Amino acid sequence: MGGYPYFGGYQNPYYPAPMPDNLAQLRQQPSQQAQTGMIWVQGEAGAKSYMVAPGNTVPLWDSENSTIYLKSCDSSGMPSMRIIDYTERAQKPASAPSTAPAPEYVTRQEFDALAAKFEAMAAKPAKKSTKEAEQDG
Repeated sequence: MGGYPYFGGYQNPYYPAPMPDNLAQLRQQPSQQAQTGMIWVQGEAGAKSYMVAPGNTVPLWDSENSTIYLKSCDSSGMPSMRIIDYTERAQKPASAPSTAPAPEYVTRQEFDALAAKFEAMAAKPAKKSTKEAEQDG
């Protein structure tokens, strides 16, 4: 039997029973309780108005946008919120390897030709010009 004793056990319609608020319900829950499921809010206004118990952080998923709100409350009761926008990553189709080399790379044939030129230059001693020969002599 609830209500006020002055009215014979009936509740006075002009004085409704107090409803527990969100924060009082959070205080009754153990703070170490694991959160199951996702908490959905409507926009940033819904995330700002969501009550978080002191010393806790709660991820809030926006039902209207691609956004996650990380709402925290420090031990003194001061709330703070980080906003994270997320995007879906589209998978790229697997493409067959191309046979043509990329323009920034040389082909094996070009490399071998360059290596042959280098070996030829390294094998021959550099010929001195006539002016250098006269100065040495």
